[in-house]
Amino acid sequence: MTARPDRLTLSDQLTISRALTGLWQVADIEKDGAVIDPETGADWLAAYADQGFDTFDMADHYGSSEIIAGHLLARGGAPRPLAFTKWCPPPGPMTAEVVRAGVEERLQRLQVDRIDLLQFHWWTFEHPEWLDALHELARLREEGLIAELGVTNFDAAHLNLALSDGVPILTNQVSFSLIDRRAAGDLAEVCARHGAWLLGYGTLNGGFLSDKWLDKPEPQDISDWSKMKYHRFITAAGGWDAFQGILRAAAGIARKHGVSISNVATRWVLEQTRVAGVIIGARLGEAVHTADNLRLFSFALDAEDRAALDAAFAATTPIPGDCGDEYRKPPFLTASGDLSHHLDAIPKPFTPEPAGVSSTRVLTGSYWEDEAGYCRAQRIGDRVLVSGTTAIAGLDRPVAPQDAGAQTTYILDRIIAAVISLGGRVEDIARTRIYITDEADVLAISRAHGRVFGQIKPANTLVRVAGLIGDHRVEIEAEAILNRI
Repeated sequence: MTARPDRLTLSDQLTISRALTGLWQVADIEKDGAVIDPETGADWLAAYADQGFDTFDMADHYGSSEIIAGHLLARGGAPRPLAFTKWCPPPGPMTAEVVRAGVEERLQRLQVDRIDLLQFHWWTFEHPEWLDALHELARLREEGLIAELGVTNFDAAHLNLALSDGVPILTNQVSFSLIDRRAAGDLAEVCARHGAWLLGYGTLNGGFLSDKWLDKPEPQDISDWSKMKYHRFITAAGGWDAFQGILRAAAGIARKHGVSISNVATRWVLEQTRVAGVIIGARLGEAVHTADNLRLFSFALDAEDRAALDAAFAATTPIPGDCGDEYRKPPFLTASGDLSHHLDAIPKPFTPEPAGVSSTRVLTGSYWEDEAGYCRAQRIGDRVLVSGTTAIAGLDRPVAPQDAGAQTTYILDRIIAAVISLGGRVEDIARTRIYITDEADVLAISRAHGRVFGQIKPANTLVRVAGLIGDHRVEIEAEAILNRI
């Protein structure tokens, strides 16, 4: 068996262990208020690092994980362990001051001058400040406070949008397993096209992808939060019988190679296109699975193995939507289930203001709204009229000028944000009109439109025009009718 986990160079700044050590369970250990002694925790991390598992993944909300990692990094020594963390701010204005404060807090907790990988999470893309935040983070990267920049739970469309807009994103951390194979589709293609990488979490589907559950009945009473979440994935993928089919296929492969089902499940993810590494959770101070995790690098899946798994996949139902959708739209595949209450509590993207006796409107801060005298959208009774919208960030910066599909994604987010701010839903949009300049962009624009409206199917018109002002390849207007039964 190999003595150390494989390593991969992602950039001039980062060479990582392909089996990252996830620290999300620190929050669970500390949920009753007892905080892990940071030096003791650092000792536990050092034991992982000594065996080559020296790339640690954490977040601002994983209990004291950043503080524990900071105590480890403060000890010095070579090779220096890597600390990847996440910044998950609530949606709101992402000014330079707000973003810098978020990064500086990470630096202080980690006791470092530069964050190895800062991963950004955003709850809902209808709040356009996410792109502002990423550009601010890119500036802090240029300043030297961040070595590399990543994101978490971004779908293919929004990862492509950010990359096409010039944000130097190196990684996207997403759910990826034998049950949840969404990342192997469009997201992997976007990464391959732009040179980005995937970091997979949930590779054991909350522990269900293990020998323990082979040929066992479906659990009826689940109290563990992680298992509650990933049991929802099993249900969405076709249920317990389909899941057992995958387990049986993995068990046959495991016997063939002399490894565990968990090894097979994780190895499959590790071998997927553009996957840089897999994140394996560590319960500090308790069970240590480094010896078993090393078996990941003692074998490789062959054509027969992949065919057996593909046959098992055929009996399952694909997880709906794209990566990250489980946090943003039904069916919510989270431990607590329906997150509508959480999303409803997020402030509306734009603030409505009176526009007459019986109407309201929203402005988005575009230079042209004041210059030309119009609003982004106006509600009159149950009807919402949305002005022709282009991909503009800030006052007047064109977004992703070379990518019509990315511009369409950004425009539709702005349109939906306006409708939501005026009391509607995306499902209320009854008509869209699209103006394009280049017939070659039709497919990319149509696919971006279909990603949002594939089930809603509003009335639509698409027209090629002689030209649009500036670097805009597409402009869209919309109408919504609220309170439809």
